[in-house]
Amino acid sequence: MEGVRPPISPGLHRLLRRAVLDHGTSEPRRVHPPLLHVGVPGSVEAVFADAEPTDHGLRCDIVAAMCRRTSRGSMAPLVWLTRTGDLDLQDVDVRWLASARAAYAEAGQVLLMVVANKHGWRDPRSGASRQWVRLRR
Repeated sequence: MEGVRPPISPGLHRLLRRAVLDHGTSEPRRVHPPLLHVGVPGSVEAVFADAEPTDHGLRCDIVAAMCRRTSRGSMAPLVWLTRTGDLDLQDVDVRWLASARAAYAEAGQVLLMVVANKHGWRDPRSGASRQWVRLRR
């Protein structure tokens, strides 16, 4: 089975918590468009903020380009999608997951992708998740 599986390493836990914290502190709007992030939360990161492309191939190219831009060393960059709403699986999650899977498979890298809102994260493949009531630095 793909995706994040418990027990989650402390290093990965810190990265995912940082992704949620950064999103919660940097996005003042209650409703905003989904943003695709590729890289390392709190460090090197690329963000795709334009309207979501409707073409799967174009989304794959976007993810692949972002991955190449943020790759450092042997570890594949993390992919996280920030959006409003609860963390239940939504169509936008599935579309970006399919594109990220294809791009990472073509690059021969292992995909680690989560969906994040201002209160937590969820892996759309495994269902693993974590939420906080009040997240602080």
